[in-house]
Amino acid sequence: MRSRRFLIPVSVFLVVALGVGLYLFQPWRLLTVRETRDALLVPPAPVSTTAPATPESSAEPPAETAKEVAAGQWRSLEHATTGKASLISLPGGGHSVQFASLDTSDGPDLYVYLSPHASSSLEKTFGEGFTSLGKLKGNRGDQVYEIPAGVDVSTIRSVVIWCKRFSAGFAVAPLEQA
Repeated sequence: MRSRRFLIPVSVFLVVALGVGLYLFQPWRLLTVRETRDALLVPPAPVSTTAPATPESSAEPPAETAKEVAAGQWRSLEHATTGKASLISLPGGGHSVQFASLDTSDGPDLYVYLSPHASSSLEKTFGEGFTSLGKLKGNRGDQVYEIPAGVDVSTIRSVVIWCKRFSAGFAVAPLEQA
């Protein structure tokens, strides 16, 4: 009878601890893939070995298009990450950030941050002074995030995939403009 008095509270504690641990860490995310296929505003430049074609002259001026103003490859922090991040200037004066061929781990609470800190900074600095673009859409594929009006893009030095729950950076890419 004494062992039952001890065993029941210990069992309840272990079940509650397991539930809280599963909620916080979500270990099944190590095995999940959330793929996105947003249409990229500026396609990645193809690798070509031939000379570029000469544009034909036309009577109309070319339409204003989106253009890449800064780009960089992901640098892994807490999780291996590959792909390219780009800062895109949109017709009409707006800006977006796009990820081409992103490949990282899935996580429980991932966000996209624009950071005023260089991509070579210490990981903990990316959790300070950032502009959030919202939740990460997926851990694989192409993605586009609109930068809100009023954000001074000249102060953006990097883009970060950040886990809010554990205050940890998954990856960072430089977006320093030339």
